[in-house]
Amino acid sequence: MRKRNGYLLLTVFVSGMTTLATELSASRLLDPFFGNSLVVWASIIGLMLLYLTVGYYVGGRWADRDPRLSTLFQITAWGAFLIGLVPFVSRTVLNWSVQGLSQFSVGLLAGSFIGVLILFSLPITLLGTVSPFAIRLSLKDVKHGGDVAGSIYAISTLGSLVGTFLPVLLLIPNLGTRMTFFVFSLILLLVSLGGLLLAQPRRALIYAAMPVILIVMNILWSSGPIKPTPGLVYETESSYNYIQVIQQSDGEGGYWTALQLNEGQGIHSLYNPNYREFPLVDGIWDYFLIAPYFNNPPYTPDDVDNLLLIGSAAGTISKSYTGIYGPIPIDNVEIDPEIIAAGREWFDMNEPNVQAHAQDGRYFLAGTTNTYDVIGVDAYRPPYIPFHLTTQEFFQEIYDHLNDDGVTVINAGRTSTDYSLVEALGSTMKSVFPNVYVIDAPDYGSTLGNSLVVATKQPTTIDNFVANVTAMEHPQLYTVAARAYNSRIWELEPNGVVFTDDKAPVEQVIHQLIIRYMLGG
Repeated sequence: MRKRNGYLLLTVFVSGMTTLATELSASRLLDPFFGNSLVVWASIIGLMLLYLTVGYYVGGRWADRDPRLSTLFQITAWGAFLIGLVPFVSRTVLNWSVQGLSQFSVGLLAGSFIGVLILFSLPITLLGTVSPFAIRLSLKDVKHGGDVAGSIYAISTLGSLVGTFLPVLLLIPNLGTRMTFFVFSLILLLVSLGGLLLAQPRRALIYAAMPVILIVMNILWSSGPIKPTPGLVYETESSYNYIQVIQQSDGEGGYWTALQLNEGQGIHSLYNPNYREFPLVDGIWDYFLIAPYFNNPPYTPDDVDNLLLIGSAAGTISKSYTGIYGPIPIDNVEIDPEIIAAGREWFDMNEPNVQAHAQDGRYFLAGTTNTYDVIGVDAYRPPYIPFHLTTQEFFQEIYDHLNDDGVTVINAGRTSTDYSLVEALGSTMKSVFPNVYVIDAPDYGSTLGNSLVVATKQPTTIDNFVANVTAMEHPQLYTVAARAYNSRIWELEPNGVVFTDDKAPVEQVIHQLIIRYMLGG
């Protein structure tokens, strides 16, 4: 009896571990196709809780009708087996989402997203039955019902704790998402088979086919890329992102190297040493170079002595600053060390004057006493905008780390008609800085675009920019300034929106922007 109860508790522990590990791994399964926004997480967590709720209810009734150990172990075996099948079955559905993203098809996107989540409905519901089933099997008299239920749920929660950290800290970074599903599925399957051997040996032989099938499928599974993309030369999964490096010919004997993250609909860094205007890339990153020229004239390149870049990605901006302003000290802050590694290997982010820090940007600010002439923030890629990098308190920290004539500049996404995110971020900056300006990067006919929002520590005017550009002698700086001037530059006035650490509904702004765009607004 004691041996049976011990094995029952082991099953509860492993089931709880597998449930939470599946939930976290589900987010990584979806990242390359849907990203990791708050909406994605809310959907995963909400539906998993729904499946568990159904499982608790069904498990209680099922256990009363068939209170046998063999029944419980068959349930856990099927739950484990179906979890192991998820990465294989989901691939076709996930590939539909790529088409949906490229076409901005709301129906196809929603359908594929819901379709993948439905794949988890049966296995998670089955695992939800484990705790009430185990309570029923362990309960011998009502007087000890509370103790039995408390022990079962404590063991299950302890397993969930292990299932929370094990995939994130160990398995996903080292084995990948598919193999993480396989490992947890196999562990629970082996525990289930062991229980069946104790309770019903002949049936255990039948269920032994399940791990064999999964092992064969994983051996035969193609070792190709997670998400095939034209020009893909490198991919990896980190603790923070799904990372791709893409190379495409520039038509002139060289090639462009681009960094893409998660769903891959945006480019986060660009590099081409053969480009005729190198270190420029004719993209939004070039415009970071001209942010200081809103200062009072005369302002020259010699006045730029250092740079802090929060959200440095693979180093496009630090490379252009080094090429234009010389080997000035630059602190690149990027939370994902795997992106830094990709920057060094594929984007030549190896300038001796550039120091890369694998830290959160706000954490870095809090820990440094350095002050800077320019602080750039390129960490806003809708829908992935960390709210704590958008608030009044964050911009106050930036203000405190700027030199007397320092400027801060952020990159904000928009559409050709919807500036809601730009205006919300700019209005928050305006609550700290005396003057805030917006530079619209040319969109070359696209309905999507980017704007730089520049804030100056000293009171300034937009005429300063014109005066400084007129006197500009550096040809590449003048090229960028002329492109900006011929696009659109304007001073932003506060609109009443101020994000704070207590209240920063940046997700609402982003989601409304995306929905309006996808609906043709």
